[in-house]
Amino acid sequence: MTGAIILSSAVLALVLVIALVLPSITSPAVPFGVRVPPQHAGDPTVVRQTSIYRWRVLLGGIATAAAGVLIFAVTGATLVLPLSVLVLDAVWYGCFFLANHEIRAAKAAGGWYQGLHQGIAVDTELRTNPPRFPWLWLAPALIITAATVVIGVISYPSMPEVLAVHYDANGVPNRVVAKSVGAAFSLVFVQIGMTALLAGIAAAIVRSRPDLDPAHPVTSARWYRHYMSLGAEALLGLTAMIDLGMLGSSLLMWTGTVTPWAPLVIVLPILTAAVVAVVILARNSRERNDAEEDTGLIHRDDDKHWRGGLFYINREDHALVVPRRFGLGWTLNFGNPRAAMLLAGAAALIGLAVSLRFGG
Repeated sequence: MTGAIILSSAVLALVLVIALVLPSITSPAVPFGVRVPPQHAGDPTVVRQTSIYRWRVLLGGIATAAAGVLIFAVTGATLVLPLSVLVLDAVWYGCFFLANHEIRAAKAAGGWYQGLHQGIAVDTELRTNPPRFPWLWLAPALIITAATVVIGVISYPSMPEVLAVHYDANGVPNRVVAKSVGAAFSLVFVQIGMTALLAGIAAAIVRSRPDLDPAHPVTSARWYRHYMSLGAEALLGLTAMIDLGMLGSSLLMWTGTVTPWAPLVIVLPILTAAVVAVVILARNSRERNDAEEDTGLIHRDDDKHWRGGLFYINREDHALVVPRRFGLGWTLNFGNPRAAMLLAGAAALIGLAVSLRFGG
């Protein structure tokens, strides 16, 4: 079994495991992205849809992985393997959407919010005195990026005149270009841009709008402060591993090294960092209300701003980054014009990488 198959199988397994455990680490107040009152968190519809979702994801994941490996074995097309991951993501969202639809229907039919006191909680200190940006956690990414630039500049004169910019599943180059600054440093440019982009997202996380629980506002604000810092640190740690992978890929190109295990060696640190980040955030994904007295208020019903339970669109909310409704981490407010600018920057970064590597 080649390194590419092992790598793709590892990614598929990681995506499948994450999809299966997400309902357990998501707040009971938003099962499958639907805002529900605390007394309905264990409603039979929610319990039933959680079980159905897991069975659908499990069977769909097994079928997707088996089909991907089989098609690759028959055709040898390396594109099949990453496409299998995308198909699994689509299967996951389909299962999520079905559960979201059923719970929303039960919520509307049962009038779950009728007669309840809804409210919002705001902690101004989180805006005026947000958690400090973890500069120490950014240092490894900056050091690795700087090292990549220095190594590239020193190695450029001795690089092969023809550089391999793409490899097949066996680690054999299947696309080469003549040596040029653009081709040789294509990943370096992406590395610099990616580091800046992810550092900016980390800065946005520590200044994001928290989703405070109006029933326990003090405890909720204290927990969110810790969770935002933890999320920014996890993202910057992942950034360092991505930069390390790009350094490894650049070294393979600069030295002309050919090995079937190249994809595994390059991506393994990134996968490891992603798993560690998910585990750390999952262990800290639930608020602890301690002994704070319940105010008697519940979260307001804000489902209208969440399209499909995953995408937040609220033009009246000036926040760029908000907590995700399902799973871990944060998501963009797609109603904020700055979100479009951020996505355009990411698209431009990808376009730059493609043009430099394949345009010669």
